[in-house]
Amino acid sequence: MICTHGSPEPIELAYARYRMTEKTQNLNEPASRLAAFDIGSNSLRLVVAEALPDGRYRILDEERESTRLGSALASSGKIDEESITASLTALRRFQSIAEGLGVDCQRAIATCAVREAKNGAEFVERVRTELGLNIEVISSEKEAHFAFQSVRRRFDLTGRNTLLADIGGGSTELVLASGDLIEAIYGTRLGAVRLAEKFGGGQALAGDDFKKMLSWIDRELKESTEKPNVPLHMLIGSGGTFTNLAGMVMASKGLGELPASGYQLARADVRHLVERLRKMTPKERREVPGLNPDRVDIIVPGIAVVDRIMRRFKVNLLQVHEYGVRDGLLLTMIESMQGPASTAPPNCDAQLDRFAEACGVNMPHSKHVAKLAVQIYQGLAKLFDIDEKDFPLLEAASRLQDVGYLISYEKHHKHSYHLILHSRMEVFNPQNLQIVANVARYHRGAQPKTKHRNFRMLDEAQRLRVRQMSAVLRLASGLDRSHNQTVESVGIQGTKGQVDLLVSATEYPEVNLWAARRRAGPFEKVFDTELNVQWAGLTKTAEA
Repeated sequence: MICTHGSPEPIELAYARYRMTEKTQNLNEPASRLAAFDIGSNSLRLVVAEALPDGRYRILDEERESTRLGSALASSGKIDEESITASLTALRRFQSIAEGLGVDCQRAIATCAVREAKNGAEFVERVRTELGLNIEVISSEKEAHFAFQSVRRRFDLTGRNTLLADIGGGSTELVLASGDLIEAIYGTRLGAVRLAEKFGGGQALAGDDFKKMLSWIDRELKESTEKPNVPLHMLIGSGGTFTNLAGMVMASKGLGELPASGYQLARADVRHLVERLRKMTPKERREVPGLNPDRVDIIVPGIAVVDRIMRRFKVNLLQVHEYGVRDGLLLTMIESMQGPASTAPPNCDAQLDRFAEACGVNMPHSKHVAKLAVQIYQGLAKLFDIDEKDFPLLEAASRLQDVGYLISYEKHHKHSYHLILHSRMEVFNPQNLQIVANVARYHRGAQPKTKHRNFRMLDEAQRLRVRQMSAVLRLASGLDRSHNQTVESVGIQGTKGQVDLLVSATEYPEVNLWAARRRAGPFEKVFDTELNVQWAGLTKTAEA
């Protein structure tokens, strides 16, 4: 229900109410509760989740403890007693959490540190004896499969040649894929903790030790991997190194409140950051926004691995994946209970509908405006330099422009911006979500200005796209000012200097033409043209 009277609902409560609606739908029967224990070289993690009927899950609780099981491997080849004790304490705590949440099924996996340690089997036995928890020590290949299972469920890989890198404390697994089919899996010894132990993680890497580490990484990659036969579209990175890398870059650009998943970086961003961080003292690094303090001593080796992987495989674009091995493990557990689920990535149309409906949007109006906006933009693409990849972003912004009514009618366009920005819809990476939110923000009211913080955070190219799409959205909204979908379709004719917007309707759409003409200013300014809005019926009559 759209609320237009009374006190506005706080945006935090409105957003929480939307998320609860999204999370609890389709739960018509008691769901199974699962616990995944991930025992890594740097940290131990627990995820407790509730399985959903469609093969997805809802997270109920998460916990993490940095016990550094792999910290002594480089020097002794064993897990030290201090790390074992800390890990047993953490796992005991994790078990209590899982038990309190009524877990039906649990699975524990251990990766590189336990896999390689001389006393790894002893550690597994101690956990079984003291805690009653059975640990499965998985191979590097199995670890890579879990990571890729997560990626193929959350990204559309159709027609793309990609490289997945999952960086852990003791190793890095690489998966070369064509579409959603694995071509090759490479296991390497390039773990962030391992490298920090070998070359140092503090200021030691400010000098020659950093060059030695790069040479060692390059040699390991050359010996362990083969270069692909075809160019790669992108590197997809999972693990704490990647999320912290994205977190720091996003914080530097004022995007710290957004989730890191889906964020895209160029190799230049990676190289610039590692050069800056390696010259800092540990104390200075601890103050860097977006960096987890637990990773102060291992972040430089971790990012150096990212940089050299991109160099080795000649890939310039990195996309961050916030999930990974634990996500793949949970999906596998659910599949074993429910049977194989669709591997299709999240459905954009369904997510937009769920979000819009939860916010009480007038669906026929919003979808009709979206149709008209995309028709206008497609027509303009024949005259102006417009990227067709922006069509779905404009459609999304159009369908979600009025979600802010959930808070209040006054300044609903600003509320729309915040609701969209914090929706965390999986179908959009953070950059695109920022674009969609801004376009919706400027569908009415003031035009985009750099004094607006949300607009100032965008780069020049993004600002131009927002100006163009928001100007088109204003026109499309005007063309359904009557909210009865009188205007059936629109077309673009003319030249760059004189754009004709032809409106098709069974009867003269007086109110809608009037509203569109009133909103033509931003369009004429951003496209540097004159706009003529007319009813196509009048043209046909005149020709007759």
